[in-house]
Amino acid sequence: MSEIIKVSNAEEIIQDNLDYTLFSWSKQNGIAPIAVKYAAGVYLYDYDEKRYIDFSSGLVNVNIGHGNPRVTAAVVQQMQEVSYVTPGCVTQARGELGKKLAAITQGNLKKTLFTVCGASAVENAIKLARLYTGRYKIITRYRAFHGASYGTMTAGGDPRKLALDSQQAPNFVHVEDPYCYRCPFGKEVNSCQRECVSHVERVIEFEGPENIAAILMEGESGTSGCIKYPPDYLQKIRALCDKYNILLIADEVMSGFGRTGKWFACDVHGVVPDMIAVAKGITAGYLPLGGVIVSDAIADYFNDKTLWLGLTYSAHPVSCAAAVEVLKIYEDEHLIENAAVMGVYIEQRVTEMKERHPSIGDFRTTGLLGCLELVKNRSTKEPMAPFNAKPDEMAVMNKVAAKLKQLGMYTFIRWNYVFIAPPLCITREEADEGLAMIDEALYIADEYAI
Repeated sequence: MSEIIKVSNAEEIIQDNLDYTLFSWSKQNGIAPIAVKYAAGVYLYDYDEKRYIDFSSGLVNVNIGHGNPRVTAAVVQQMQEVSYVTPGCVTQARGELGKKLAAITQGNLKKTLFTVCGASAVENAIKLARLYTGRYKIITRYRAFHGASYGTMTAGGDPRKLALDSQQAPNFVHVEDPYCYRCPFGKEVNSCQRECVSHVERVIEFEGPENIAAILMEGESGTSGCIKYPPDYLQKIRALCDKYNILLIADEVMSGFGRTGKWFACDVHGVVPDMIAVAKGITAGYLPLGGVIVSDAIADYFNDKTLWLGLTYSAHPVSCAAAVEVLKIYEDEHLIENAAVMGVYIEQRVTEMKERHPSIGDFRTTGLLGCLELVKNRSTKEPMAPFNAKPDEMAVMNKVAAKLKQLGMYTFIRWNYVFIAPPLCITREEADEGLAMIDEALYIADEYAI
């Protein structure tokens, strides 16, 4: 009689997912996902009750932490009233959310077109810019990510688009990044003449300012390595937009809603864009929702002209209800203030870690949007894994990632970056717990550092 092999619930769940679903940005063989049973606060729990500290807030979206019952209650109440209406109808949640967004944005950004995610928010911002200006070119940065639809994928410079290169959308023009740690112009931030800005102006002149509808910038850099803008960079970009009558679109999908210690990263830089694309933190990832917050001038333009944009799930009432409650939670639990304080604390702790880990080349953070950049040599800044690293070039970083997973950490690791972007509700004790895990894992990288 053959022995019956008992398969655990977790193994069955993982296998069903591997057999019947596709995983994004991955080869389908060799995937070893965590089977998450439940989550609470800054922690994920698998079916064996192993706890993982979520040090990247999912995909930098679960800003309020996991499992907040207030959002559940708001969603249930809305679904009991009405779960869906067409975008031509209105609900209390839609109006309340739009009014709140107008209150927390700077300047004259007062109306929102609701979308379903970050990519659709940026996509519609681009369309709006072209409709409003009658121009067609969009200037964007190479080291930026704006989404995975064809338009937004082309807008970003993320190399994941290269597999689809022949099908990129037209009329996107890329510029160099203000990457101070690896300045493309060979300058130092404290003594340069902001060549990164004059470079953008030259591109505007070459492309013809009369052809350029908008400059699209992340409010603060995210998955490309949390590349911090030099002081006054965004202000100077805003000035270029004003000089040449070009719109400024801020992609705050990742950097918005308290992540940087302010409602929006543009507030950190003292800049008011013409449009803000939002998603992720608007519902803290509890439900899909995005939006484009636009200036009065843009909104008024369509009072007597047709707005040729629309989505079946625009202003979905349940998502809007979740967002209304999430925005209240940010304020009631003082999460934005906590993000600013904890960002400073984590930066202090990482500075201490840098003394004992030669593999830490740089640490960049604004509030709780940050990452470590690991290098083999601090003098040459040779990265532990290169930009757009091939699988065989990720050997060291894969070892670091495996160690972190073993220790009980879930976080985003890409190329030579280890992201530190925990939920905004994190405490000092929880931050210390996560940093201790990173501290231990970095000894692996140190073996390859000179």
